[in-house]
Amino acid sequence: MIDRLLLSEFSFSVTHFPVTGIIGPRQVGKTTFAKYFGYKMPYIYLDLEKDSDLNKLNDPELFFTSIPGHTIILDEIQHKPALFPLIRSLVDEHRIPGRFVILGSASPELLKQSSESLAGRINYLEMYPLNLLEVKDQIPLATLWLYGGFPEPALNQGIKYKQSWYGSFIHSYIQRDLPSLGLSANPNSSRQLMMMLASLNGAIMNYSTLAKSLGLSMPTVKTYVGYFVNAFLITELPSWHINVKKRLVKSPKIYFRDTGMLHYLLGVKGMEGLYGNIAVGSSWEAFVLHQVKAVIHMDDEVYFYRTQDGAEIDLLIRRENSWLAAAEIKLSLSPKLTKGAYIAMKDLGIDRLYIITPGEDNYVYDSKVEVVGLRSFLEKLSK
Repeated sequence: MIDRLLLSEFSFSVTHFPVTGIIGPRQVGKTTFAKYFGYKMPYIYLDLEKDSDLNKLNDPELFFTSIPGHTIILDEIQHKPALFPLIRSLVDEHRIPGRFVILGSASPELLKQSSESLAGRINYLEMYPLNLLEVKDQIPLATLWLYGGFPEPALNQGIKYKQSWYGSFIHSYIQRDLPSLGLSANPNSSRQLMMMLASLNGAIMNYSTLAKSLGLSMPTVKTYVGYFVNAFLITELPSWHINVKKRLVKSPKIYFRDTGMLHYLLGVKGMEGLYGNIAVGSSWEAFVLHQVKAVIHMDDEVYFYRTQDGAEIDLLIRRENSWLAAAEIKLSLSPKLTKGAYIAMKDLGIDRLYIITPGEDNYVYDSKVEVVGLRSFLEKLSK
């Protein structure tokens, strides 16, 4: 077992909220985490994709009320949204913390009934693929970056197994999971879009270009991409554009959440192939972005900043309406900072900038800039 970063937040949630929701992509470790947590009450686990467990819910109210004093874990809750009003009703009748734990492979935006029915009763937590601070020395940084952080392939030494796992994972998402969430796209179109997004990882999103390439309308492509985002396959990183006096880039950047999945789609199988690929820089950006998102608060805001004149900062983290941290992401052990980064710092009123590298050395670059290894930066944020 690997201790997940979510542990303290989850422990707080189940001792204060009647319903705790853990969301994240399939196979990220939600079930293992939820089942092995030490609850204050006995727990009952139900997998809502399993026929034998679904049979227990022919009369869900009768089943739930027949096991008082238990934490009820409902896995893959997106398949039974009709349960949300009942959960709300039962919570209101007997409001105690830790009554329900729901696990879902879809964002709250796709679980609208839960957002509406359980408002004020549920606390959502998001689980990411394995983080450097979780694996410690068990998995080296380069290996985690190359093969991704889904626990099953990450903890298996066989490269052939990792490749087969990602192949099956992507096939399952395209053929079954995305359609079950409501995406009506032809599976071939979904796969083609996924391949195109892999080639655009780290780029400014251009829906018009994607639509022309796929032979689809721009609203249709936006809908498809929205499902990819809400199924935790990709992230749209928004631009910070509150400064109306500047000519700013306002479209989001697109990043794959897991670099193992990205590299599979790009045909990258080893470090030599990764460093020889034109996408290596944007891949490192994707890895850093999601390593960071895993350690900050769920309601922290993350942006990038870019002007038409070349002022740019790769990563901005905002908490409670002020800047928590700002960073440039460099795949270099001797990084150089451009004039555009200093201009962006002045634009945004930022007095400290970090340069995140894959190395372990931390040193002062100049009076306002510090070079830090990724692990050190994550440790700073986690504190």
